[in-house]
Amino acid sequence: MTIKIDLKPEIEARLAVEARAQDISLEKCAQRFLQEVLAGRPAPQGNLTVAEFHQMLDALAEGSQELPNLPTESFARASFYEDRA
Repeated sequence: MTIKIDLKPEIEARLAVEARAQDISLEKCAQRFLQEVLAGRPAPQGNLTVAEFHQMLDALAEGSQELPNLPTESFARASFYEDRA
């Protein structure tokens, strides 16, 4: 499969240095890096354990302490369309 990605210039430069050091193309170097990263991670199973679910929720909530505490009425349908009669 072929994919196209946009890299930041500094990442592209680092990839180029690594490719030259290994005497391979940029594409082959990127392919190797991607394979190494994915090989180190478990394949998704589609089912989360309770602990994994809580870990995911914690990750989603990270930084939410800084958000304002809004009243429930702020999320009523009418509040989204208050400028439309």
